[in-house]
Amino acid sequence: MEVVENHFSQGLKDGIPIGLGYLSVSFTFGMMAVSNGVPVEVAVMISLTNLTSAGQFSALSLMLESASLLELALSQFIINLRYALMSLSLTQKVDKHMKTYERALIAYGVTDEIFALASSTYERVGKWYMSGLILFPVFCWTMGTLLGGAFTTLMPESLRSALGIAIYGMFLAIIIPPAKKLKSVRKVLILAIALSCLFSACASFLPISSGFVIIICTVCAAGFGAWLFPVEEVSHE
Repeated sequence: MEVVENHFSQGLKDGIPIGLGYLSVSFTFGMMAVSNGVPVEVAVMISLTNLTSAGQFSALSLMLESASLLELALSQFIINLRYALMSLSLTQKVDKHMKTYERALIAYGVTDEIFALASSTYERVGKWYMSGLILFPVFCWTMGTLLGGAFTTLMPESLRSALGIAIYGMFLAIIIPPAKKLKSVRKVLILAIALSCLFSACASFLPISSGFVIIICTVCAAGFGAWLFPVEEVSHE
């Protein structure tokens, strides 16, 4: 008999570590957004409606550079495409009786960590479990942005500038461990860095906006990795 985990309290409990981890990242986003002139309430609304760290930081830089809507849309599509794939994969793990609109609402809260926990921990999950799992991380992501933005308004300009490098440290902490462990990741990372440096060096006679540079580097590096280092499919009974 198929077992479905569908307890709101269990989902809420499982989501606590994820939410606590989101606080520091969203705090940094709130700081960066407000320190660059974005109103606190706008930064909070961005976090509440997006739930994507890399996408939000990328979008923030493009908005500050007055990039076109096309650049913004394409860059977000490419950066966040993985969430669509995760949602499609998660449809195989949710309760078969879950309605379409319920699946759509749950898709709003699918992040890397929530997907990993929901898809690997239980045989199948129901709407109440997923609601509990999503609720606390969404609250922490939004509250962290609010706290970071509010705190920034109280800090002196010198301290705000110094803390602006925190996001770069966070991204380095994300990419360095897998790059040290996997040769394939190192090669893809080196290619992305090389392409970014090339566009920067050619900026004087080949003017391409930062949004399209992100798009080109992402597509080329990811395509290179998929071509040379394909992941073998594993069959599950």
